[in-house]
Amino acid sequence: MIDEGYIKFELDWVEGPPPDSAAIAELRRWRRPLYEAGLIGHYDDLGIGFGNLSVRSRGEGHFVISGTQTGHLADPDERHYALVTDYDIDANRVTCRGRTRASSESMTHAALYELSPAINAVAHVHSLSLWRRLRDVLPTTAADIAYGTPQMAREFRRLFEETDFGRDGIAVMAGHEEGIVATGGDLRQAARRILDLPERG
Repeated sequence: MIDEGYIKFELDWVEGPPPDSAAIAELRRWRRPLYEAGLIGHYDDLGIGFGNLSVRSRGEGHFVISGTQTGHLADPDERHYALVTDYDIDANRVTCRGRTRASSESMTHAALYELSPAINAVAHVHSLSLWRRLRDVLPTTAADIAYGTPQMAREFRRLFEETDFGRDGIAVMAGHEEGIVATGGDLRQAARRILDLPERG
């Protein structure tokens, strides 16, 4: 069952100007091939979007991330990204600003950035075929842990410390059907880790 698109944490949104334009240009550049590959998109039957990208902020704030429910857009612009300015994983709270609210995966992205200062970008995509083939082959989160929760944040810490996730930067979310996450030193590396998956085994 698809579990996507619903914000599961307390979100404080301050409507304001778009985030850093350089960050958005980079996000748009690497979102395109993921969207064209069907790894970011929209479930028409459910009316919800899936997949998102983020990049660590170079200035004020923590990271710039896709806005919630923007998966249906072929090339979202600056109005469709938000800057996460604060978060508290234990309190299950995220604060953001921009023209739109931050993605429902913002809590997971925040947790991934906490793992290492070398992580500067995160890509979260959906692919049922890859998810089925790579679940429990690549580092895989526990099946009873849902996306967008403090529990998922702690689960990625476990994978980072106990599996190849810390080295290879890619993991399958067993409790989030179709969900695959990649991290990288930049968006190119995170996106390529996803786009190169069909070549793996």
